[in-house]
Amino acid sequence: MPLTISGKTVEIFTKTDSDRKIPLVILHTFQGEGKEVFEKCVELGCENFTLAAIGNLDWNHDLSPWPTPNIGNNKYGFGGADEYIKKLTNEIIPEIRAKLGFEPEFTAIAGYSLAGLFALYAAYRTDIFSRIASVSGSLWFPGFTGFAETNKFAKTPDLIYLSLGEAESKTRDKNLAPVRGNTEKLAEIYKSQNIPTIFELNPGNHFTETILRTAKGIKRVLK
Repeated sequence: MPLTISGKTVEIFTKTDSDRKIPLVILHTFQGEGKEVFEKCVELGCENFTLAAIGNLDWNHDLSPWPTPNIGNNKYGFGGADEYIKKLTNEIIPEIRAKLGFEPEFTAIAGYSLAGLFALYAAYRTDIFSRIASVSGSLWFPGFTGFAETNKFAKTPDLIYLSLGEAESKTRDKNLAPVRGNTEKLAEIYKSQNIPTIFELNPGNHFTETILRTAKGIKRVLK
């Protein structure tokens, strides 16, 4: 049964054959796909980890760092990530850890699309996250590469994983078209900061094998 914490739904899945501390991965989900992602992670060989899948999000508001008046006069409701990060760090994650009954070996954050953008942004605002998986992240988001060039993470990540579909930048939407160039630039920025960074291209567009791509990203940050 999903938990309800601060108005969000949380599903916790654990795969372990050990009594030692294991990593915790925070995954923000769009349509409750946490169980599918967890099962795919296990299928790919992931062991000794806990996945906490958070849903019932105000997707555009909760996961985007600032308003974007240049995109439809911000009609999509972007700009509430700082507010949500406070709830995540002060209420949601502490309760998840209390349910687990142990302190994780480390805490990672993963997300697809706008949740992938949020995974990176959240690590600038809190030092909870040691590893980050931004999977097909919405890194077209206006101003984010400039933000990354001029700001430091709250704690230097042990690993950043970035991925993208090969066809994602091949779009007529001028807002989305920069996504590949921006993702590659961010990989360069993070490598220049001596952060271990993986950038992986996948076949297809933004909607191709989303569960598999997410699981691949989680597997990378668990290694």
